[in-house]
Amino acid sequence: MSASLPGNRDLPASQYDLSTYLGRVRQCADLSDPRTLFTSSARLQNAKDLLTKYRSGQIQSMSPELWQAKKIVDSTLHPDTGEPVLLPFRMSCYVFSNLIVTAGMLIPGMKWKGTLAWQIANQSLNVAINSANANKSTPLSTAGMIKSYLMAVSASCSVALGLNSIVPRLKSVSPGTKVILGRLVPFAAVASAGALNVFLMRGEEIRQGIDVYPFNSATSEGNTGEKVPATSLGKSQKAATIAVGETAISRVVTSTPVMVIPPLLLLRFQKTELLKKRPYLAMPINIGLVFLTSAFALPFALGVFPQRLVMSSDRLEEKFHGKGGENRQIVFNRGI
Repeated sequence: MSASLPGNRDLPASQYDLSTYLGRVRQCADLSDPRTLFTSSARLQNAKDLLTKYRSGQIQSMSPELWQAKKIVDSTLHPDTGEPVLLPFRMSCYVFSNLIVTAGMLIPGMKWKGTLAWQIANQSLNVAINSANANKSTPLSTAGMIKSYLMAVSASCSVALGLNSIVPRLKSVSPGTKVILGRLVPFAAVASAGALNVFLMRGEEIRQGIDVYPFNSATSEGNTGEKVPATSLGKSQKAATIAVGETAISRVVTSTPVMVIPPLLLLRFQKTELLKKRPYLAMPINIGLVFLTSAFALPFALGVFPQRLVMSSDRLEEKFHGKGGENRQIVFNRGI
């Protein structure tokens, strides 16, 4: 991310007001813009050079060219390490990375083997995305990652198979309601296991804490200005718990529209003459619905919580009380 580039002068956090939901949605739309995936190494380096000139004082004010450079850098580099996030696991590739897996989980009438295979594929992808975008100040060990992965897979498969077994046996609901509930089983499995996956993959952060920094509104609210060099005040377990908890909720919010809207729309389409006569169109329509829903809903889901959380230092452990930047506030990276 741009904060990792050379120079003592920090860039504004965003050209949008991140204290508002709409501002965060617009910022997340930039971070998840798939067009940044086609950025060449030369263009990325040019963007970094431009931002470095701003940070070193050679460029005095932001311009459309600088905002575009910041968009490229922020959507490509990890905010803690400054290294490129592996392309399939960037937020700008999220829609495409999840497209086939999500469509696979939403195939109507799958047998248990298919359910298991797609749930395993989904949790494997979740682990990779969570690991690639997590707060890196407290990394998870390989052994811990494997353990977390196996537990998340077990949870998602258990929920999916369990609900698939229970729904047909419900006696107090109509056949039509059973069909709808059956279509929503993948959502229940993905939502519960997705949240669990975040806690498992980032459990080390809660145990050891994550770095918190003094808050400076000049660079955090989208304004230009000089920044006191960011030095960690230490690791906070309470900050980590908040960061991981909000990320887990964000995962549920992110999965809700794409796992609920397409299967219900497909159910309606399957009652039309078009799909009754051409059932082979169900899969491409399913994929199209997943793609459109994901592309539209992702920024709104990601914008529910800010990526950089600001709060009073008094909300953290006693050792942080009275410390921080302006108004004794601290800031830390929540992760995505």
